Amino acid sequence: MISYIKGELTEVLEDTIVVETGGIGYNILVPASLFGELPAVGRKVQIYTHFQVKEDSMSLYGFSCREDVRMFRMLIGVSGIGPKGALGILSVLSPDDLRFAVLSEDAAAIAKAPGIGKKTAQKCILELKDKLSLEEAMRLKLDHNQAAGTVSDAPREEAVQALAALGYSAAEAMRAVKLAQGETAEELIKSALKQI
Repeated sequence: MISYIKGELTEVLEDTIVVETGGIGYNILVPASLFGELPAVGRKVQIYTHFQVKEDSMSLYGFSCREDVRMFRMLIGVSGIGPKGALGILSVLSPDDLRFAVLSEDAAAIAKAPGIGKKTAQKCILELKDKLSLEEAMRLKLDHNQAAGTVSDAPREEAVQALAALGYSAAEAMRAVKLAQGETAEELIKSALKQI
């Protein structure tokens, strides 16, 4: 219903921001990871949203891009994870890191979120891994790095793609490259092959 809100950032609270547009201040629940991306209070901001209506409340959840909203919606689609749990996960892991945690079957990383236990983290992996692809995760990570102006970890990404092309599963490739030693993609691949 509400795709995004563009306006002046008027308040930043513990887990909420207020964006004023058209004389109305919208109270938007956000993950903690978003606070580092926000401009100063009084500046213009555009927040992509998910609007949820329940019997006793209406809530607006905000994110920096459409892909993050999509990840939030996938999380709340997992049985046992509601909006509060999904925000908790996205506060601990960026959407990019969450994609990689799911694809590498890293339940411990997901279980670091408040209120998310190991069983729920494993259920999250089980229900989401078929909805995500390694290629898409790499592309989105590269897009976010370029938008933020940060240096990507291209050799590691290249090594994971090479191992996946050799027939290893995305989870095996990501785990092996995570443990691998080396600077170049070639060194990482050689080291990762010893790990597998």
